[in-house]
Amino acid sequence: MELPAPTLLILAAGMGSRYGGLKQFESMGPGDESLLDYAVFDARRAGFGRVVFVVSADLDPRIQAGIRQRYDIGMDIELVPQHLEDVPGNFRVPPERIKPWGTLHAVLAARHAVHTPFAVINADDFYGPAAYRQVADFFSRPDANHKGCNHYCMVAYAVARTLSANGGVNRGICVSRDGFLAGVEERVGIVAAGAGSCTGFTLSGERVEIPNDGLASMNFWGFTPAVFAQMQAHFAAFLAQQGNLPGSECYIPSVVDELVRTGQADCRILHTDDAWFGVTYAQDKQSSQEQLAAWVDAGVYPRNLWS
Repeated sequence: MELPAPTLLILAAGMGSRYGGLKQFESMGPGDESLLDYAVFDARRAGFGRVVFVVSADLDPRIQAGIRQRYDIGMDIELVPQHLEDVPGNFRVPPERIKPWGTLHAVLAARHAVHTPFAVINADDFYGPAAYRQVADFFSRPDANHKGCNHYCMVAYAVARTLSANGGVNRGICVSRDGFLAGVEERVGIVAAGAGSCTGFTLSGERVEIPNDGLASMNFWGFTPAVFAQMQAHFAAFLAQQGNLPGSECYIPSVVDELVRTGQADCRILHTDDAWFGVTYAQDKQSSQEQLAAWVDAGVYPRNLWS
């Protein structure tokens, strides 16, 4: 039986109010392509059949039309709004709350629009073509796991390949057990230290050394639709405990960690040697442009993605 093509779910609720002036659409490639353009191109090339954007509930309809037009390339494109009031159970949104509850809440916004295995990515990060191929391949494998739980995946990068020359970065460092995710340790202020390692700090402020090949999670996940019910349950518990706290947010790694610890799911770590990059600092833009130009020259990407 032929399996359905996976969906690419792009977390883009941070988009601003002016189409063309957004960070997600800032010119980065030799043909004025954005990092988001490369994401859609790589996903399409890897066999993804559909793209769903999670956008702000108040995003200008003209911007929404511009997104659909921009990616009118033979893929099904859908935009779904992330509503602050979209919460489970009888929880009442505090009247002073003005922003949604983070990345897990954003994924749940698409629960009625996604019906196939799907990958989740940030709108303003570059992940490289291998990441999309690996996740598509993961979804194409028959379910051979005998434990009877749900099977998810994530793409991890050698932490040294995710650093910025312009300042420290925050990363979730993966704890691996037999190729599966056993936990994520949050590290902040990570910088290169030489001699095969980086240095950073724990959330409590302790300075720690991190091997260059330590695996960092960059918010590239692979799920099946079964995760939506699990996320709903996790989010309801989160709201009961923290929903009334100012600025509280619920993140994807928190539910994955819970599912792994309780045996409800496993999460395969897919390791790629491709470079990840984003524009953490304004100075990062030039190095990103240089890397993309080098890949175009090497034939990894065409000079014009959509020609």
